[in-house]
Amino acid sequence: MKLVIAIVQDDDANDLIEEITDKGFRVTKLATTGGFLKSGNTTLLIGVEKEKVDEVLAIIEEVCKERKQIISSPSPVAGSTGVYMPFPIEVDVGGANVFVVDVDKYIKV
Repeated sequence: MKLVIAIVQDDDANDLIEEITDKGFRVTKLATTGGFLKSGNTTLLIGVEKEKVDEVLAIIEEVCKERKQIISSPSPVAGSTGVYMPFPIEVDVGGANVFVVDVDKYIKV
């Protein structure tokens, strides 16, 4: 048994959950927040048999495409002096950060 942990952008989460459950996998959704963009992320926990990990990874790759987005520059560190003038910058958003973890023991209660 493997545990797939996928951190995805909120914009992709609902589509990914729908696609994963349509393919017969079960998923647990956790609301999380990213550090750099201070935007909402979703962390998905997916328990899957070792032979089906590649199928889950393919679904994640298909749904969670990386794209460009214009944002205001992040605010400076608290306590800095001077005037802060935000300016737009282009960043890559989307995609997914995925971890696959071995599960030594699985107990269904």
